[in-house]
Amino acid sequence: MRVERTFVGILAAASCGAVLAQPPGGPFADRARAALAEPFVGLTLGGRPPEEGLFALRATGVSTEPIVAAARALIDALDPEQRERLRFPVDHDEWRNWANVHRFPREGVSLDEMTPAQREAAYALLEASLSAKGYETSRDIMRLNHHLAELVQNFDEYGEYLYWFTIFGEPSASEPWGWQIDGHHLVINYFVLGDQVVMTPTFMGSEPVRARSGRYEGTSILEVEQDLALELMRSFDDEQREAALVSREKGRGDNLAEMFRDNVDVPLEGLPATRMTPDQRERLLALIGEYVGNMKEGHARVKMDEVRAHLDRTYFAWKGEVGPDAVFYYRIVSPVIYIEFDHQGPVALPGPRDVATRDHIHTVVRTPNGNDYGRDLLRQHYEAYRNDPSHGHRSSPFD
Repeated sequence: MRVERTFVGILAAASCGAVLAQPPGGPFADRARAALAEPFVGLTLGGRPPEEGLFALRATGVSTEPIVAAARALIDALDPEQRERLRFPVDHDEWRNWANVHRFPREGVSLDEMTPAQREAAYALLEASLSAKGYETSRDIMRLNHHLAELVQNFDEYGEYLYWFTIFGEPSASEPWGWQIDGHHLVINYFVLGDQVVMTPTFMGSEPVRARSGRYEGTSILEVEQDLALELMRSFDDEQREAALVSREKGRGDNLAEMFRDNVDVPLEGLPATRMTPDQRERLLALIGEYVGNMKEGHARVKMDEVRAHLDRTYFAWKGEVGPDAVFYYRIVSPVIYIEFDHQGPVALPGPRDVATRDHIHTVVRTPNGNDYGRDLLRQHYEAYRNDPSHGHRSSPFD
C-alpha cells in the first residue's frame, strides 16, 4: 500500500487533515484543491456545529465478511502496479477527491483497463456490498453512460467502463477500511468498521435516465425515487404543501451537497415530519428507504432504525411543480441522513441548459454531523485505541 506510516502518524494526520490527495490539472482541479484544503467538518444543519453523540461504535450483528472477502479477491486479481494505484491509507483524503462529472482526473484502477476476470472481481465487490437494487442501479448507471456515448458519439469521455475503484486500508473484520467507486453519475463511498457500514457520500444519477434505443434499450433508473416523492408531496393539504414548498421555481441545479461540498451547511426548512399524518410519515419513510435500500439488507435495516429514531427531527423540502409530469427538486434533512433529488437541465444532450428535464437526474445521499466517509466512527476508533491501557496511551489527538 502506498504512503506507509506508523499508527501515530496516521492519528496525527487524521486529526489535522494533513494527508491530502493532490488532484492534477483539469477543469475542476482548482475546486477540488480548494475543497481538500478545508479541514473536514462534514455537512451541518441550520448553521449549527456538528452534533455529537449521534453515531456510536457498536455491534450490528450484520456480517461484513463477504465484503472483506470480495475486496481481498479484487486486490489479488490485480497486478502489482495496479494494486499500488488501487490502495490508500484508511484516513487518506483521496476519499474526498471524487466528482460526479465525467471530466475529472481520477485515482485508482478503472474498469476500462481491467481484464474480464479483474472486472468480474470489481463487480463482485459491488454485489457483496450492495443490495440487489443497489447493485442493479449502479450497473444500470454504467450502462446508461454507455448509452449516452452512443447518443453523442463520444466513447472517449463516456462509457460503461469509465469508473475507477480505490480501496482504503486493509480489508478486515475488525479494523477500519473501505472502498470507493468514482465516475460519471456514480460515486459510492463505502466505509467498514467491524460489522458497521457507512455508505455515504453516494451520488447516483444519469443523463438520460432511460435508454430508448441502443445496446441497453429499456434500461431506466430513479423512477421510484421520483414518483414516491411526487405522491408524498401531492398527499399534503394546502397548509402542509405551503410549508414544504421552498420555491415554486425550479432552478437549473438545486443540489447543495454534490462534489467538493463536504462541509456545506444546509438550511432546516420545509415541512417537519411532526406535522405529517401517520400515513404521510410512512410515505416519507418509504421514500427514504428507497435510498437506504441500496445498502445490503441487514445494514439497511440498521440505518432505517437510526432514521426512525430521529424522524421527529426530519424535514421535507420541495422546489418546483406538483403536476403529473412535474419537474422538481426535493431534499430530506435529518440529523442522521441527508437526501437530495434534482431534475437537471441538459448537459451532454441537446436542449437549453437552464430548463430542467425529467431526462437528467442527480441524487445525493450524505450522513450529516461529521460521519460522511465514516469519519466520526473512525475518530472514535482511534480514540478508543489510544485510550486502551494495553497500548500505553491515554490521550487522543481529537481532544
